[in-house]
Amino acid sequence: MPEAYADILVVDLLGGIGDLLMLLPAVHGLARRNPGARLRVLTHDPGAELVRADPAVAEVRTPRHGRPGAEREAVVEALAAARPDLAVSTTRYDGIAELLEAAAARVVTNLWRGPPPHQPVGARYLEILHAEGLLDAADRSARPRVHVDDDARRAGERAVARLVGEPLAPPVVLVTDVGMAVKRWPGRHWRALAGELARRGHPVLTVGPVDPDAPLGVPLPRSDLPTLAGQFAAVGRRGGVVVGPDTGPVRLAAAAGATTVALFGPTDARRYGMGGTDIQGLPGCPHRRPTAITEQPCWWEAGCPLDPAGPACMADLDVDAVLAAVTAR
Repeated sequence: MPEAYADILVVDLLGGIGDLLMLLPAVHGLARRNPGARLRVLTHDPGAELVRADPAVAEVRTPRHGRPGAEREAVVEALAAARPDLAVSTTRYDGIAELLEAAAARVVTNLWRGPPPHQPVGARYLEILHAEGLLDAADRSARPRVHVDDDARRAGERAVARLVGEPLAPPVVLVTDVGMAVKRWPGRHWRALAGELARRGHPVLTVGPVDPDAPLGVPLPRSDLPTLAGQFAAVGRRGGVVVGPDTGPVRLAAAAGATTVALFGPTDARRYGMGGTDIQGLPGCPHRRPTAITEQPCWWEAGCPLDPAGPACMADLDVDAVLAAVTAR
């Protein structure tokens, strides 16, 4: 019989909402494999909001401050609160892996382990945990699914119903904002896409900065992440589509059950795809490094070696191709 664990600590302190969402299938698989276990998650805000209401998770912890060393301190505190029987971590910087290895009875602190260039990140996590005997074979094909509680679902439904009702054509949400400039789709492309969608009768909603001089659509109400998940679920219920770059809100839409069209440039769609329609800009870019994205010359400052005007891979994403993917539903 496989060993069962009573206290499980899962650590994801990579910083992004998308990072946590890619780990969710592993969290849920560990919970299923260990019924009755006390499963704790240590991660950053605001992503922590997405697991606080999750019935698989008993406790959510976050770093207490944003100064250097906060993540290591949070791990020390979590270990002092309870010595886990099993610790699983995506995070290895600042000696965090060594802390876990010294304290937990069983540890998996490297969920990367020389991945094949085109294996999806989330699938890599599941494969390694399965090889470690911690997940069942059925868990290897799991996709991220965020728990949307009743309050968030109702709030999201109210917001979308107020803006679009039950439209004749499915609504489309444009996620225009992204934390890194290297992942931004050019504004002229967004404007062309929004205009053509509106011409075809699709209600166009937006998440991100609003340009009062050239609005792309009707902004979804600003909200916390669980309510945003509820809004995406309401869009999905109407057959709608969420469009945007490789960023947390688009991953959240996919995890909430909405169809997505994701726009990939510096990251490889085969490795970071969201499971909907994943479109790769400039597939033959010689500078893209699928398993070492932070070492790409464009990554931190969006300085594209191929085009001084901006990321050539994002500009290469054709409006007509994106429109065809959105309207193919």
